[in-house]
Amino acid sequence: MPKPETKIIPNPAVEKRDRHVFSTEYRLSIIQQADACKHGELGVLLRREKLYSNQLAQWRREFAEYGVAGLSKSQSGPKSSHTTDQKRIEQLEKENLRLRKQLEVKESCISLQKKLWL
Repeated sequence: MPKPETKIIPNPAVEKRDRHVFSTEYRLSIIQQADACKHGELGVLLRREKLYSNQLAQWRREFAEYGVAGLSKSQSGPKSSHTTDQKRIEQLEKENLRLRKQLEVKESCISLQKKLWL
């Protein structure tokens, strides 16, 4: 009886997640809706909009400190010091090193086999 196929194929749509960019109008709308929420309704709003409470808290801080202009700024992570070409070069160098090591192991196996046959 053959074994069933157990190979797992990852779904690329699930594997790669993009950062969601929220518009200023959307952020302001969510802050207003959150302020209008009664006790226990805030969690429902956050789940419906697929937001985290820390996002709402950050937007409220930005709005309180800078007004509507504070909501329009986006604080992303640090910029990468490598260009896409440099990243690709590093990736290829790593692959090259891996393949060289693999070749070295295979060549040593072949030389051992030759010694055994002599």
